[in-house]
Amino acid sequence: MSARTAALDDLLRRATTTDDPQARVPGVVAAVTRADGTLYEGAAGVRSVGDDAPMTVDTVFAGYSITKAVTGTAVMQCVEDGLLDLDAPAAEYLPELDELQVIEGFADDGSQVLRAPSTRITTRMLMLHTAGFGYAFFSEVYGRLLAETGQPDITGATKAALMTPLLFDPGTRWNYGTSMDWAGLVVEAVRGRRLGEVMAERIFAPLGMADTGFTMTPSMAERRATVHMRTPDGTLKPTRAVLPQDPEIQMGGHGLYTTMPDFTRFLRMWLRDGDGEHGRVLRPETVAAAAANGLGELKVGPLATSSPALARSTEFFPGLSKSWAYSFMVNDDSAPTGRSAGSLGWAGLANLYFWIDRSADVAGIWGSQILPFGDPGALSAYLDLETAVYLSLP
Repeated sequence: MSARTAALDDLLRRATTTDDPQARVPGVVAAVTRADGTLYEGAAGVRSVGDDAPMTVDTVFAGYSITKAVTGTAVMQCVEDGLLDLDAPAAEYLPELDELQVIEGFADDGSQVLRAPSTRITTRMLMLHTAGFGYAFFSEVYGRLLAETGQPDITGATKAALMTPLLFDPGTRWNYGTSMDWAGLVVEAVRGRRLGEVMAERIFAPLGMADTGFTMTPSMAERRATVHMRTPDGTLKPTRAVLPQDPEIQMGGHGLYTTMPDFTRFLRMWLRDGDGEHGRVLRPETVAAAAANGLGELKVGPLATSSPALARSTEFFPGLSKSWAYSFMVNDDSAPTGRSAGSLGWAGLANLYFWIDRSADVAGIWGSQILPFGDPGALSAYLDLETAVYLSLP
């Protein structure tokens, strides 16, 4: 066993056995890769505190928002094939986008105060989270819509759940939300196929991702980790949360199930300039363009919670400038963990975290299944993992 493996194994073990109830996670799988292959895979803890099934590297996770990067890849393939203009009005592919208006507040009777947007949404705006959409757990306005108007929640994976007002005029701000669900529908519109079918053929097959999809196979379902909820005293309670397995909409923003080794294959493709182990996924020039900051003078800000049960207020690398690419956060400066300036990364709601450092030729992922997002125990352990990886590199 190498010193790196021993150190990372110990980090995972400590995260699942610490005496601090606020820091302990039920189970974790982590993986690290370079362009030429995997450096580390490890697992610790249990899939569920309810039955003590051990966590294994082939455990299946609800990926939530790590789905966005895969959908962004599918969008860029459409651009490569000449099917999609990122700067054309996205309503040319999805006319219903032109039905959405900007919400300016609520009248005394509780009705929405709406107006027409000053510009039309483009697919580039969807990719950059500047289209005007939000999430109910990061927006008081969207939270009120769910609570008072019967607006369906996105967990139901319906078209109606996406028909929300815009929080601002498209292109004027960065705001994290349902944009990538709409981007997935753009892919479906120009391909004439469901998003999962497109991903399976054009992304999962050339990467060898046999355990990834919007619908779990029986084998995947048997290996699924339980999503847990952390209570105020730190206790981890199993939930019954499972994403819809026959959804009306295959949600490009949050709907994929995957394993950490599978997703590592996806991360490795970005280190390999778009080349997969069984075929090319993106052209090198597309990878370079997709990995660059697309926000211009706009910046990524903190995520302020409006639903503490689902998400804590979170900011990655506070004090450092952060931008957005297609579809990843970009840290504009080098990070305290060792991550290079210009590296890519993001996360999933149940405290999954990944990064891609093309300059240092290293990428990695931490997988857990805990709510709320931004759990201090899981996030701290992930950052410790990332730091330990960089310390171990030659």
